This record gives sequence, structure tokens and C-alpha cells, in this order.
Amino acid sequence: MLWTASQVFRKFSTSSHYYQKKLKLAIIGQSLFGQEVYSSLRKQGHKVVGVFTVPDKDGKADPLAVAAEKDGTPLFKFPRWRNKGQPLPEVVDAYKSVGAELNVMPFCSQFIPMNVIDHPKHGSIIYHPSILPLHRGASAINWTLIHGDEKAGFTVFWADDGLDTGPILLQRECAVEPDDTVDTLYNRFLFPEGIKAMVESVQLIADGKAPRIPQPEEGASYEGIQRKSNARVDLAQPAKAIHNWIRGHDKVPGAWALIGGQSVTFYGSSMLTGSVPAGQPLEIEGASQPGIISKNGLVLFGNDGKALLVKNLQFEDGKMIPASKYFSSGENSSVELTNEEKQMAEEIRNIWKGILSNVPAIVDTTDFFKSGAASMDVVRLVEEVKQKCAGVQLQNEDVYMATTFQDFIQIFVRKLRGEDQEEELTIDYVSPATKEVNNMTVKMPYQCFINGRFEDAEDGKTYSTINPTDGSVICKVSYAAVGDVDRAVAAAKEAFDNGPWGRMNPRDRGSLLYKLADLMEEHQEELATIESIDSGAVYTLALKTHVGMSIQTFRYFAGWCDKIQGKTIPINQARPNRNLTFTKKEPLGVCAIVIPWNYPLMMLAWKSAACLAAGNTLVLKPAQVTPLTALKFAELSVKAGIPKGVINILPGSGGMVGQRLSDHPDIRKLGFTGSTPVGKQIMKSCALSNLKKVSLELGGKSPLIIFSDCDMDKAVRMGMSSVFFNKGENCIAAGRLFVEESIHDEYIRRVVEEIMKMKIGDPLDRSTDHGPQNHKAHLDKLLEYCEIGVKEGATLVYGGKQVDRPGFFMLPTVFTDVEDHMFIAKEESFGPVMVVSKFRNGDVDGVLQRANDTEYGLASGVFTRDINKAMYVSEQLEAGTVFVNTYNKTDVASPFGGFKQSGFGKDLGEDALSEYLKTKAVTVEY
Repeated sequence: MLWTASQVFRKFSTSSHYYQKKLKLAIIGQSLFGQEVYSSLRKQGHKVVGVFTVPDKDGKADPLAVAAEKDGTPLFKFPRWRNKGQPLPEVVDAYKSVGAELNVMPFCSQFIPMNVIDHPKHGSIIYHPSILPLHRGASAINWTLIHGDEKAGFTVFWADDGLDTGPILLQRECAVEPDDTVDTLYNRFLFPEGIKAMVESVQLIADGKAPRIPQPEEGASYEGIQRKSNARVDLAQPAKAIHNWIRGHDKVPGAWALIGGQSVTFYGSSMLTGSVPAGQPLEIEGASQPGIISKNGLVLFGNDGKALLVKNLQFEDGKMIPASKYFSSGENSSVELTNEEKQMAEEIRNIWKGILSNVPAIVDTTDFFKSGAASMDVVRLVEEVKQKCAGVQLQNEDVYMATTFQDFIQIFVRKLRGEDQEEELTIDYVSPATKEVNNMTVKMPYQCFINGRFEDAEDGKTYSTINPTDGSVICKVSYAAVGDVDRAVAAAKEAFDNGPWGRMNPRDRGSLLYKLADLMEEHQEELATIESIDSGAVYTLALKTHVGMSIQTFRYFAGWCDKIQGKTIPINQARPNRNLTFTKKEPLGVCAIVIPWNYPLMMLAWKSAACLAAGNTLVLKPAQVTPLTALKFAELSVKAGIPKGVINILPGSGGMVGQRLSDHPDIRKLGFTGSTPVGKQIMKSCALSNLKKVSLELGGKSPLIIFSDCDMDKAVRMGMSSVFFNKGENCIAAGRLFVEESIHDEYIRRVVEEIMKMKIGDPLDRSTDHGPQNHKAHLDKLLEYCEIGVKEGATLVYGGKQVDRPGFFMLPTVFTDVEDHMFIAKEESFGPVMVVSKFRNGDVDGVLQRANDTEYGLASGVFTRDINKAMYVSEQLEAGTVFVNTYNKTDVASPFGGFKQSGFGKDLGEDALSEYLKTKAVTVEY
């Protein structure tokens, strides 16, 4: 029956077509909800001929009365409509005098006589916050949560002489979230959508299109009013039932239990999904076992062995505290105010006076709620104080925890001073992780970063990270295990599902990313120094590119946070119905990111910034040999205010940490930059585990074609940069140069001349051009690569050897006479090795065929003064990026990614956001 009704309801719309006929209305009710319905109906052109509400309480008018009086609408404040069950004639006569055609009852706590209900031409409609016939009665929202309903909603129905039994006019429903409370459900859906529905219902009546669907008795239920006296928690039941009972009474009337002979009310319940935290036991009357006061709150246990977490507690005297502070609640002594703080306190006293206009004077013991304040007044108080005192981090919850004026001032001052901030991030800087280097003190976190904290790997294992400049140990770094991965993923999932990150306004999320970028810029010299000693990057390059582009990347994607949007799509209409189809872009959830060692911070930024901007949380594994800038980034993310669990960093091996990330069922996306063989294994694992989304930036053998009509000076300079930039440890490095025969010899001569001018040395020396290779194993691989080239018959023109000095330095190398079948012609060196082949003069198509004869397609380039030739070649090259008369020119706004076995998916630019979003299509029939 309800299903049939919902089909009827969908046929009606709030479009302007229905706002033609207008009615004379009587609004009977109260509260902010009643005020909003009243104001919305007036805006739509209906005439409110009378407002009937409750008398002032403690000298304070109801919000509906305030609005009506301001508008000059006839206003009536009746304490009651009946006496001993009989209508009061003088009240009924006053009501009839306004001549209403319809009674609208958005929220009404009084009993209205049937001769008033039935008097108007169109009768009366009432709003009820449940999906009738379920949960009839005055505590419908409470019982929706107490029973653990998966769906909530409301009904607009025609009033009759029964108790919430009248015919249905309109219904709406929504999903119940796991930790919804009465407040969150009301504020998220029942309040805003209920206002719209009341306005729509009135217009349907005006247009003669309002249905009257009889309520079925099947599935009907009636529950009594929930009051404090009957809200005690039965702790001898499963944890889920306890959780539902507590949230079903949050904030009104409040579920409670006896602790130490005193009733204590519970607020902010959530199911505990991870391990039970350590803490101090607390005896609770009727509980199957003692609760635990932990740093996260009060842990309660059900009789099924499962647990839930309670965030806040309220005592009989009205005082509310964080549950974690139960055993220390009496330790906070009053703070002494400075003269400036006393002046602020007086300004706040005036704010209290403005809200509590019924109170003669605001004294220290004035209680905000006992003086008549309601939830909307809480919002007003917080916002007015924040407006007066910019920068103070005050929240609605603080008012509930400090209800008297003196307590509120105390919490305000502590917030103003920063004393009530979350526990400061503790970093175990042992001496090896603090270095005096590059004329500064560099502090480097070295532990796993999980759920907003630095901590050792669960098995205590560590490994050494090496400075490639001299082979010395920088420090010991935690070696993450599988258990650490699972904890990090659980933290990221909790942060996404239940933390503030998932509920955060996108613009606020962008503000945090901007702040993170600012902190990176503030610490750019320190980050560049760490990058230099950990990866061997030349300091000037690290400062400009490794760190500089990372900052730009976070700023770019911070700007995208509030611009991610779907679109409306015209579809075929199935007459007589009409349809609206639109798409929404939603975050994926927990994402894993695995980055390489060549640009440790920049690769982190390229993937993480887009991931976070889209609203996801992440677990990132830096390369085992270069973990330090990622861990420093984690430290800065905490200082920026990124909520705990959103970013997790796990140093360790790819075989253990990377594999577990690929296999983990709670990860919805994995972004990887690295070798093609490892990328294939990751793709296979992601498919077999839970078919998680994958983006891969893999190996390359990028061709660079240099025609004889090029600008030779530029071609030499850029050609060298294409190979030797960042010591050749560059994913888009030109793995093979094709030089037109007529200029080949001159080109090689000039390249060698320039190489011989390059300064090889300490990357922290500002005059150094070429630093050490990233690590010893990679240097050995490069030397072997050169040996193979010589053995196969290529001409070694320059280099091919290790530099005779401590560290992992290699001479820039040039090979010529490289034939297409040779190993060095096909395989990537990932080092400072220029591989040059010549091609016949004028053979454009021939050199294109050779350039494309590879399984890779990451980047490519062409140098020529002939724009037609340049455009033709750029169209024919099979690569994700083509550079024309330049090279290595990447920008945060330009998408980056490869073709073929160089992978798929994009970093940077708007396209990168799509890698971390899913598209939902919604079709509405009306």
C-alpha cells in the first residue's frame, strides 16, 4: 500500500507550474520548524491569515510567534484549546474569525479540537516525522533509531479524529546512517526536507491534486512518549541495541545509567569497530562487565561481547564533560582572566543578554538552557562569539558542556589560549633523526604514521636509510608489517566513514589543503634538504622542482575541492511522466598510493593532492629507500589540521606493504608509479582481491626526434636536459634520441662539450649540476646497462663509469651507433645515459615508425622549426605527452600519464580528479 502511495507522490513536483493558485492559511504550531514553514509559504505567495502558537515561556516568545509578529500577521497565543476535553468557545471563535481555507500544522504540541480541524474548506494537514503507519506517536524520531530502522522519513497527512491515522498526502524517506542521532537525523533530513514537503503539500491542495491515501494497518506501530524517567539504558543486551537506545535519545531526552549511585547521561555513541583501547575500568550498574574510560571515550560492552564508544557524559547537575575526562573531571581549576579577556567576557555577557532577553541580568551562575535557550540559540551563541572573537575554535558541543555563564567563559578562554586543543603530535626525534646539515637543523620523523600518530612498526623492526652522497646511514626507519597496513587502512576507513573529513564542506577541505601547502612552503628549505640527502637530488633542483612543484600541486587541487560537480542529462520522457537525470561525483573511500624513489615528495603530491581534494582518505607507501620527506609531510599535515586517519604513511618494502595494500578488501583504489613488471602484478592483485580501481604510471622509453632544421643551441640544451635532468632518474627521460644524419656528428660533439662542463659533486653545493644516483643497487644496474651496450656494439662516446669518489656517482654517458635491435635501444636505463641513433635525412615516416616501435608510451619530443612537421609528428607519436621544441615542461594543470605498457590513468590537471571519483547517475520521475 505504501509502495503504491509513493508512486502517486512522485507524479507531483515543486516546479513553478504548480505555484499558481494560492490559499488563505492558518498556521497552528510552534518551534523553528513552524517558523520556517510559515516563512516559506508566505514567500510562495500564500496568505497566512492567522498564526496560532503557544504562550511565551519565561518571557521569551516562540520563534513562530516572533516571525509572525515581525510580519504583522494576526497572532494568537493560546495556552490550551480545550478544557476537560471540551473545546473552549472563545478560542474556537477567535480561530474561525480569520477565515482560513486550510490549517497547516507543521509541529503542534497542543490538542486541537475536531471542530477546528474540520472547519476550513480543505481541512487540516499535519507533519509527522516517521514513515506512517510506522511509529505513530509523539516520539517517532526516537523510536526510528531505537528500533534500528534502516530508513527514516516523514509523512504529511490529513488530520482526522485518530492518533496519526489520517490519509497520507505525501511521504519522503532517507537512509539512516550508523551513528545518526535524533539531532543529526532531524538536522540533515527531517527539518530541511520537511519544510519543502509542507510547502509542496499546500500547493498540491491549492491545485486540487493532493491525494488522500488511506493508511494501511499492516505494519502500523504506536510507541509512547520518551521522557527522562523511562530512558534508562538496559545494558544487559547486545551492543548494537545499546547503541541504538543511546542515539535514539540523543540529545532529547538523553539515555542514562547509574554510575556510583548517580544518573549519568550518555551522548555521542558509535559502534567500536577496532580493538578495545586501553583505559581505566568503570563500574556501571546493570552492565555485563565494567566499562573502560579510554583516551577516546567510554567503552561499553554488550552481552554479546561487542563494544560501543560513548563520547560525552552529563551529570545530574547538568554539567557535561568528554567521557575520556571522567576520572579527571574535577581537576580543571579555574583560569585567571587577563584584562583583555575580562573585556571579551563582558562582550560575551552582552551576547547572552541578547539571546536570553527574558533574564533580568546575566550572572556567573546563569544557566543557558534553564533560562529557556533552545538548540537554535546554541548555534546563534557560537556564531556570534566567533564573529566577535575571530580565530577562536568554538563548537556547539562546548555550550552543552559549559551551560552556566562562568563555565562558558572558562571554556572560551581555554579555547582562545589554545589550551583545549587535541593532544599535540609527539615525535620521537632521537639524535640520528636530527641533523645539522645545509646550515640548518633538520628534524626527520622516522616512524610509521598511523591515525594521526607516529609509532613504531608493530614488530619493532627498522632499517637504515642511506645518504647516496657518501653511503652513510641517515637514520633508522620503521619497517612496516602487514599488521601495520591493516591498522592504517582501518584508521583511513574510520576517518572516511565516520570522521569529520567525510562530512566536511568541500570548501573547508580546500582550506585545509591550502594551509598544508602554506606549511610546505614555510618548510621548503628543510624539505629540500631532506630530499637532497635522502635521494641525492641536487638541492637547487629539489627546492624548485621536487618541493616547489609539490606546493603548486596542493594549491592547484585545493582550488578544485568546491568545483567538483556532476551534470544534468536530458533523457527521453516516458509520457505522461517527466524525468530528471543528473550525475554526482563522489569519493571512492580509502585509497592506497605507492610512489617511487626518484621524486619522493613530488610523486606523493601528484597523487595525494587529487586524492584528498576528491574527499578520499589514503594510505601511502613511500619507496623503501626514500621515506623521509613523506614522513615529514605527515608531520606537516597534522599541523595543517588534517583530521586523524585521513593520511597514513607506511615506510617498508613493496613486497610486504605494497602487496598487502593491493590485496586489502577495504581499499577501493590504488595509484602506483613504478616499473611495468610490478605494475602488472599490482593490477592482478587488485583484480583478484576486490576489483579495486587502479591507475598506473609505469616504465618508459621516450623517443626524442631532432630534425636538421631545429634550433641547434636549444636542441642541445634541451636534449641534455631530457636525459640528465635529476641524474636521469626521470620517468619521462628521453630514453632514445633520433638525430637526423646531416647534423648527427655536430650534435654529439656539442653535447659532449657541454657534459664536460658539468660539475659533479655534493648535491647540497649550490654550484653542483649532477648529484649521486639514488642508491647503490641502482648504480650497479646502470653500470651493467652500459656494459651490455658496449658488448652489443654501440659506441661509448663518453662516461659509462662510476666517478672515483665516495658515494654513488656516475658519469653522464653518451652512446651512439645504437641499432634498433640492441638492448639499450629497447630498455629503459632510468639513469644519465644518452642513447643516440641517427636517421636518414628527410625520412620523417621512417623515424616515426622506429620511435613508435616500443611497448612504452609515456612521453616523447620533437625539435624542428617547421610547424607543419612538428604538428604531424606530434599527432603520430604514440605517447601520453609530446613536447615540441622543449622537454620536461610539466605543469600542475596539464594531465600526465602514458599509453600502452607505460600504464593508464592521469596525474595532474582536472583529469586526475576522475581517478579518485566515482560517478553516480540519479533519475527522478515526477
